[in-house]
Amino acid sequence: MPRFAMTAATLLAILAGGPALAGDAADRAAILAGYAERAAADDPAFTGFSAARGEELFRTRWAGGDARTPSCTACHTNDPRAQGRNAKTGRPIEPVAVSVEPDRFTDIDEVEKQFRRDCDAVLGRPCTPREKGDYIAFMQEQ
Repeated sequence: MPRFAMTAATLLAILAGGPALAGDAADRAAILAGYAERAAADDPAFTGFSAARGEELFRTRWAGGDARTPSCTACHTNDPRAQGRNAKTGRPIEPVAVSVEPDRFTDIDEVEKQFRRDCDAVLGRPCTPREKGDYIAFMQEQ
């Protein structure tokens, strides 16, 4: 492992409170880096993700998706740190905020599955790489 990567992993472990959380943060950072690369390919003016845009995406009432899920808050509540409930099935949903669920957004297959399903249900279309990154940026601040 290059020295820089080892130093960064150590720093993440210290800042995040331990090695397990550092791994989560590193995995999340890798997912965000992939979305950033794709966002920059889609839009050369892309300069980075925005938690404010992520919050707007989370709170906006969309008209294109399922009427039962006009916004992310339909299932996740207005507080991403709170437990939600699936608007279609009533099944409980763990909080989406990283502060409460540190392993959120750390498995690319799970992240993509959730975005694929939820973006279609809420927005009525796939989310862009920038929207995905913005959403995760917002959830990292929660």
